[in-house]
Amino acid sequence: MSDADLLFRPDLLAKYGANGPRYTSYPTALQFRDDFDPADYRRAAADPGASETDLSLYFHIPFCDTVCFYCGCNKVITKNRGRAKPYLQQMIREVALQARLFDTKRPVSQLHWGGGTPTFLSLDEMSALMAATREHFTLLPDDEGEYSIEIDPREATAQTVAHLRSLGFNRLSLGVQDFDPVVQKAVNRIQPLELTVDVMNAARANGFESISVDLIYGLPHQNVSTFRRTLETMLLLAPDRISVFGYAHMPHLFKMQRQMDETTLPPPAQRMALLQLVIEQLTDAGYVYIGMDHFALPTDELARAQVQRTLHRNFQGYSTRADCDLIGFGASAIGKVGDVYAQNAKDLTGYGAAIDAGELAIRKGVRLTADDRLRRDIITELMCNLELRYDEFEAAYGVRFPAAFAPELERLREFERDGLVARSADRLEVLPAGRMLVRNIAMVFDRYLGAQQRESFSRTI
Repeated sequence: MSDADLLFRPDLLAKYGANGPRYTSYPTALQFRDDFDPADYRRAAADPGASETDLSLYFHIPFCDTVCFYCGCNKVITKNRGRAKPYLQQMIREVALQARLFDTKRPVSQLHWGGGTPTFLSLDEMSALMAATREHFTLLPDDEGEYSIEIDPREATAQTVAHLRSLGFNRLSLGVQDFDPVVQKAVNRIQPLELTVDVMNAARANGFESISVDLIYGLPHQNVSTFRRTLETMLLLAPDRISVFGYAHMPHLFKMQRQMDETTLPPPAQRMALLQLVIEQLTDAGYVYIGMDHFALPTDELARAQVQRTLHRNFQGYSTRADCDLIGFGASAIGKVGDVYAQNAKDLTGYGAAIDAGELAIRKGVRLTADDRLRRDIITELMCNLELRYDEFEAAYGVRFPAAFAPELERLREFERDGLVARSADRLEVLPAGRMLVRNIAMVFDRYLGAQQRESFSRTI
């Protein structure tokens, strides 16, 4: 039986498919409180015990030249490049504000620019932001850290890629979604293949360690025949990682999705066939299924980290750098420091007003309870390492796992009967058929998740 046959069980995917979190955090952002006290964030940042952990920095650049109709990101659509200047100045001031709270001798082992479109910034603006970061934080020498940036190939040239490498970036994530011109027109993202090829070639020529590409299945006009061509083309380009996300059509939350003709979306059976195609094509080509939407070559550090049980999840998705304190910069950015999650104001006006006043822009957050921390670690282990070793939690938290989580383990009996998980006296293991449903398995341990909350999340399949 092939890897694809073990992973792809349409009967079980149909049975368990539901709305649920992606668990880039636990508790999820729905639990962030408006009355959160930023003093809790400052306290966590100043904790002397934190000096033993590395730092991770995330910068949110929200600007895009054009809108992609499927997108649900926090973004600002504008062709006025001048709008980036005041925002950049505010981010640089925020870097200085945040640096005062931390022991900045702690190395930054992970750094990520996301958006929006980070390359909306000019080369000089990119240099200024990275220079400010180096001034206030301890960045690692070349290639010792995981320094990544999201790239829109329509907004980047070979010169852009070379400049990013000179700034210290060593990983690229490229948005593609689909190479088919009919699909591209329907989602308002016209991106000729040559643009993607040029950026990937430039990245390799400049010594980027890892190239990741994003695709989406479930978009208007997609079918098995056309998406197979997209996948075959992508496999010829051979990126180190491929993420294939299922499109979440939620026009009640994201107004721009209303610009697409719903009647052209693949019906459920065809959407399932697209997912099967993805699993078969990528696993047959030698990519390792990491989890959820992510595939990586066996030589990529993401695949190696899963084998070594050092894989982690944060707000950028899967990561090889576990246990970092994450500092978020920019509008809507989320940080995770110690036992605290904190999110900046989502709108540019609110964010800018706080920074201009010399204050942190934090507007929401939550301080984790002991139970939150325990469940966060359980969910992380399931999502990343696909098993729970009870003795590890008993040693760390002083609980008898089978007794403390008897109701949750009972709820997993049906998962076990269906061959999604295996239970024994000392562990819970996610089986191959359960890997695509790992979100559903993790949801069993989520004490906050109710039926009403589920509707705020995308489908697990």
